[in-house]
Amino acid sequence: MNKSADLKDTIAKAKKGNQIAFSHLLDHFWNDVYGFQLLRTKNENDAEDISIQTFAKAFDKISSYNESYEFGTWLITISKNLHVDLIRKRKRNILDERERGKSEEINSVLDETPSIEDSLITEQNLASLLADIKKLKPHYQKVINLRYFNEMSYAEIANSLEEPVNNVKVKLLRAKKLLAAIISAR
Repeated sequence: MNKSADLKDTIAKAKKGNQIAFSHLLDHFWNDVYGFQLLRTKNENDAEDISIQTFAKAFDKISSYNESYEFGTWLITISKNLHVDLIRKRKRNILDERERGKSEEINSVLDETPSIEDSLITEQNLASLLADIKKLKPHYQKVINLRYFNEMSYAEIANSLEEPVNNVKVKLLRAKKLLAAIISAR
């Protein structure tokens, strides 16, 4: 089986709600979307936030994906539109800030069964695990702590962070993958 057929199969599974398929798509296309946004925004945090929102929106709307187009192109289009929305929102916020003195906050599937990363994280000694978590960016540390140490649901985390649930799911998946990579590198 070739890569194209594997990708079509993964997309078909994702359309049926398969969480592992979502995870594979995130892994496969993360660097493309993030790299695209890093070139556009020239800011790691904005690129990461927009990439997270891109995947959250794509997974939410995957049933509308048309197979006659490349999946990567579809993701980049979503990403580009989110970036334009972010720029518009920031311009609006600057104007609103001048008028009201306030700024609006900017805000947007995954494997419910234990993944390889979950198993690896669970097996770690608490002290070394905490040290590894501290190596993550603060927003990733926060979702890991809320999920695993405060045992909060996705909805509770979303409420706490004032972000959409899909953003929380993508952020948590990404945080687990980064944490697993840190643990594996030891």
